[in-house]
Amino acid sequence: MSKLLTGLAALVAVEEGAVELDEPAGPPGATVRHLLAHASGLDFDTDRVRAEPGTRRIYSNVGIERFAEHLATRTGIPFGDYLQQAVLEPLEMRDTTLEGSPSHGIVSTVDDLLRFARELLRPTLISPDTLAEAVTVQYPDLAGLVPGIGRFDPNPWGLAFELRGHKHPHWTGSRNSPRTFGHFGATGTFLWVDPDADLACVALTGERFGPWALDAWPRFSDTVLAHA
Repeated sequence: MSKLLTGLAALVAVEEGAVELDEPAGPPGATVRHLLAHASGLDFDTDRVRAEPGTRRIYSNVGIERFAEHLATRTGIPFGDYLQQAVLEPLEMRDTTLEGSPSHGIVSTVDDLLRFARELLRPTLISPDTLAEAVTVQYPDLAGLVPGIGRFDPNPWGLAFELRGHKHPHWTGSRNSPRTFGHFGATGTFLWVDPDADLACVALTGERFGPWALDAWPRFSDTVLAHA
């Protein structure tokens, strides 16, 4: 869930005027928006540029890391401190810590992530309009991979948030609306928010993501929605 928390910190920074979505950041021609939407052209885990910005949806840990570095430069505040002040403290996420990369190194608990999920249902740190922008498709026509799931054309993504759209197969349930947004992690975690159902769901496991998850998670999500 690290990318989602980093994404919310980014949205707070935008509202504070610390950064702008369309200011240059990352590879030449790329912007903050490109980095957050996995459209900068950066490789998954290296600084290799694999495509021109805005032409492919390349899921990139490095892109999120470059955004965090950019924010730290613009604010003069280390990213971990900014995340703490802008997101974790206001949401009382006392058991959540940044222990590595802003793209995959945040450690949390179910209780804290439920606080975060409630914020995504009823935003208090940012305006509803800003959240709406973050869960609107950025660069709508881009194709690309959802790691561990498959290739989609198009592959809708918001600002850090993956958008369900009409992807199939998918890690969310068949009952989830196309407006569902969230993320899953290689550590066996997921968080989704379904605005149509007015519901959010969080799961943390001790089993790394694999085929088992694509069997269990959609059934689990459908059960949650069926009993909501």
